[in-house]
Amino acid sequence: MSSMRRKSQGVALLAAGSLLGAVVALVPSGAAFAGTVGLGSPGSTGSLGPSAPGAAITQQQMIARAHDWINNAVPYSQSAAWQDSAVGGPYREDCSGFISMAWGLTDSLTTQTLPNVSTVTAGNISGDTNLQPGDALDYTADHVVLFDSWANQSAGTFNYDAEHDYGQVADERTGSIYSSTLEGYSISSFEALRYNNIAQTRTSPVSMAAAGNYVAFVDQNGYVENDWADGNGWHGPALLGGQARADSPVVLDAKVDHAYFIDQNGYVVNDWTDSNGWHGTAMLGGQARAGSPVVTNAAGNLVVFIDPSGNVVDDWADGNGWHGPALMGGQARSDSPLAFNANGDHVYFVDPNGYVVNDWADSNGWHGTAMLGGQARAGSGITTTAGGGLVAFVDPSGNVVDDWADGNGWHGPALMGGQARSDSPLAFNANGDHVYFVDPNGYVVNDWADSNGWHGTALLGGQARAGSGITTDGPGNLVAFVDPNGYLVNDWADSNGWHGTALLGGTSR
Repeated sequence: MSSMRRKSQGVALLAAGSLLGAVVALVPSGAAFAGTVGLGSPGSTGSLGPSAPGAAITQQQMIARAHDWINNAVPYSQSAAWQDSAVGGPYREDCSGFISMAWGLTDSLTTQTLPNVSTVTAGNISGDTNLQPGDALDYTADHVVLFDSWANQSAGTFNYDAEHDYGQVADERTGSIYSSTLEGYSISSFEALRYNNIAQTRTSPVSMAAAGNYVAFVDQNGYVENDWADGNGWHGPALLGGQARADSPVVLDAKVDHAYFIDQNGYVVNDWTDSNGWHGTAMLGGQARAGSPVVTNAAGNLVVFIDPSGNVVDDWADGNGWHGPALMGGQARSDSPLAFNANGDHVYFVDPNGYVVNDWADSNGWHGTAMLGGQARAGSGITTTAGGGLVAFVDPSGNVVDDWADGNGWHGPALMGGQARSDSPLAFNANGDHVYFVDPNGYVVNDWADSNGWHGTALLGGQARAGSGITTDGPGNLVAFVDPNGYLVNDWADSNGWHGTALLGGTSR
């Protein structure tokens, strides 16, 4: 097809925009509207974010925004734009307008001007195994697509999202870095572009056993490892098995005989231990979207994550092995965390509109979603107690707050104490009377509750680096995190108060 049909040349489109500008004026930015409008500059980025056009954006948000157009079957057009409440807009409905929308830019750029806001990571994507979610694969003369995820990285196959041509709608397709062509063009014509304003996401996960004697993490090379304690102190690290995707969390079950994470091809997998040591990895079922959290119940036989379409799903194990994934209920915001109670009958997350919600299970299966109370800011962590009757998160003003349940249902949110750093995780102890997080200055702190309510914040000891996870044992007197030098460390409490930090062992990703 000719370059005139796919190129998105600015001059012709400006003329079309002037003819249709009146239509844009009829649709206020951020309005609860979904449809084709006239060309114009985006006035908002919708509920999926970022905070404003041109603001820092996570890779998860890029993919979630792309999937909004796919879910809405947005038609290809060089003379019209799309606007809805999820992604804001308007953004032009062609290939480069699609990338501009996914990146949350201040205008709909062209294949030739997208390099102005990005960095070339590969001048030729043939054989390029370093592609990441949200990268643009740009043939500057004619066409551009969005790299979504690896289908099978070792085989070179990947999923990509795009607006293609007239008579087609936005969709997801599969390509290969080892193919001679992509979208009908020579694959060597495409260069890889990485947007210059990508927000940092959590990259240093940690997970502690309830007994406080094991901590799992991902090392500098992406391998899943653990430190362990005995009467002689802390030891490690030691390899468990397999490598984790760059954005993968890692989570231990209560018995510390399974460690769950996302492999480099996006599949949810586990390492497991028996009398002969650690083994793995083994697949459970299904792929997780970019930035998906992973949580498990105390028994370790139910694992929840977010699939590539944004649905909250689970894999489950019985005597016949692992099954799934199966839908639980509802979709999660692009940056949503997940929290499971110990019984595995309530899962908490943030919906696409920013509200804290839950799915719940009974003898008839999973139900939901249902709102708890309040909205969570972009990047908020979420944590719950073992019983699941108390859920903490970070509100849009940065305050640590909680929703709580009693015989009359859910209430809140209510202030607990203090503010959290923009990338701070949250961790409850089992009783729910201490919540741990990272304050705006990078220090690990806690709020605590007694008969007079919640108090805090109070410093534990030491600072956590950007992207650090945080985890605690059941009683809440041992807290592990990653320090500014990348070392796995812990603070600990005794009758004399909090002490630390002290090195556990190893360096985190």
